[in-house]
Amino acid sequence: MLRLTEIKLPLAHAEDELRAAIVKRLGIADDELTGYTIFKRGIDARKKSHIQFTYTLDVAVCHEAALLKRFKSDPQVSIAPDTSYHPVAQAPQGLASRPVIVGMGPAGLFAGLILAQGGFRPLILERGKEVRERTKDTFGLWRKGVLNPESNVQFGEGGAGTFSDGKLYSQIKDPKHYGRKVMEEFIKAGAPEEILYVSKPHIGTFRLVSMVEKMRETIESLGGEIRFDSRVEDIETSNGQVSGVVLADGKRIATTHLVLAVGHSARDTFEMLHRRGVYMEAKPFSIGFRIEHPQSLIDFARYGSSAGNPLLGAADYKLVYHASNGRSVYSFCMCPGGTVVAAASEAGRVVTNGMSQYSRSERNANSGIVVGVTPEDYAAGSSDPSSPLAGVEFQRRLESRAYELGGSNYQAPGQLLGDFLAGKASNKFGTVQPSYTPGVHLCDLATALPDYAIAAIREALPVFGRQINGFDLPDAVLTGVETRTSSPVRIKRDNDDLQSINTKGLYPTGEGAGYAGGIMSAAVDGIRVAEAVALSMAQTKKQGTE
Repeated sequence: MLRLTEIKLPLAHAEDELRAAIVKRLGIADDELTGYTIFKRGIDARKKSHIQFTYTLDVAVCHEAALLKRFKSDPQVSIAPDTSYHPVAQAPQGLASRPVIVGMGPAGLFAGLILAQGGFRPLILERGKEVRERTKDTFGLWRKGVLNPESNVQFGEGGAGTFSDGKLYSQIKDPKHYGRKVMEEFIKAGAPEEILYVSKPHIGTFRLVSMVEKMRETIESLGGEIRFDSRVEDIETSNGQVSGVVLADGKRIATTHLVLAVGHSARDTFEMLHRRGVYMEAKPFSIGFRIEHPQSLIDFARYGSSAGNPLLGAADYKLVYHASNGRSVYSFCMCPGGTVVAAASEAGRVVTNGMSQYSRSERNANSGIVVGVTPEDYAAGSSDPSSPLAGVEFQRRLESRAYELGGSNYQAPGQLLGDFLAGKASNKFGTVQPSYTPGVHLCDLATALPDYAIAAIREALPVFGRQINGFDLPDAVLTGVETRTSSPVRIKRDNDDLQSINTKGLYPTGEGAGYAGGIMSAAVDGIRVAEAVALSMAQTKKQGTE
């Protein structure tokens, strides 16, 4: 197969026009093109009057070698890479032990799937509930203001990504094409096939729920086991080697291979690991607000007269600004046609996040507008500045303040953009109605974040208004606070065998460990760790029989 890039066609082109474009680009007769598949389809919207699809294609032709020779100096024509998944190890016969995975977000889910497909019979321990029961508990916070600390947006089957836009794109380096494996497994579980080729694939919450269930069934059918309501209270080690875990109900489970896929909000688990001496360090993350605009405003700003074209869907954006105080301000987890959701996992604290369904048909666009912070920032106000958990303490302070500003009832504090820039409290909504439930309490957000963050965001918003016409709409709504952009810690691991640098048999993975930032990167990291576990277990068995 040949890989052909940069084939551009108008939005409303027919299928035979794509074939004709391939034939023309390669300078071959139509019958010499024996087949093609779309590897990637992007949107070129730089000229709003002439928006185009941009294709990357894998093409089967007659006389491939001759064509390659003719185009050897053309970077847009090459051999298509092998993107199929190749397992690294199968479980040996008579393997007595089994790997244990803590957490069933994207990293834990894919670690479990890969190990199950290899015959290793993984045991997955999830502190929360099955995804449908978890959904009921999550709605309990959104509709009634009742928080379940063990079953919410952060904890439960599917992880935090279940209640999100379901974005499946990432900027990680992926030389082994693990991302393709993730997409293919999602399609088997019910995702639309287009996620394999659209440039910014997404699934949406409702589809993710049923997909996670099907993937669970696949793992169980291959000999894996999943236990819900099973919070790991402690880990056991012997001479620097993991020997087992202890659950909250006191039960002990022996293992020498423990995958830690706990997510970025498992603060009690971070504290336990720190007490047990597992090496971790504070890492940077970002803090800020959610911002909501009419989706129609974003569509028109990005697509002009083509706004509303069903082939384009709801428009997104990506914004970055470097403020005069040295802070970087950027858009985070942009959710076209979505809602702002309550994402708290601890009592007396307010956290926001964004979510969309597959249709992206809600009236508002929302995104985090966040400012980068470093360990130096949150160490300054910490009770223990040298602790790797100082970032957790920092997050908690901001979330508690948001709870107070919102009225201490899980409503979120909010402010109109125009009032925020003017430095005055808001007292009524304008043309933009917020989507966050249980509700938004209007106030002055100036004390919701540190002064440097407020100053940087105030400086950035008018600049973003020049980049996207109308972004600084005075009636746009800011909702606080966004604090869970990524994990505040990194559980450091060896670059080669992916084990904790001071606790053998412990494999940190995904967002909570500080090695991912989103569904795709977490799933890919879960695959990498699963392979490391599989190789270790296969090698251990081999050595034991020699």
